[in-house]
Amino acid sequence: MTSAPYQVLARKYRPQNFDDLIGHAAMVRTLRNAFATGRIAHAYVLTGVRGVGKTTTARILARA
Repeated sequence: MTSAPYQVLARKYRPQNFDDLIGHAAMVRTLRNAFATGRIAHAYVLTGVRGVGKTTTARILARA
């Protein structure tokens, strides 16, 4: 009997692009404007308590 590979729900439904991020409109707008104008900073500081989307945002930013 073969079973489907187990995947944590948080990883399965993790946002994959800026359109999927909910509740971060100002940050998404700032990052999109930076990419549109070609003024991308060398580093971004993402702060907040656990679970607010820092790692997810960093992953999306790295793929952009």
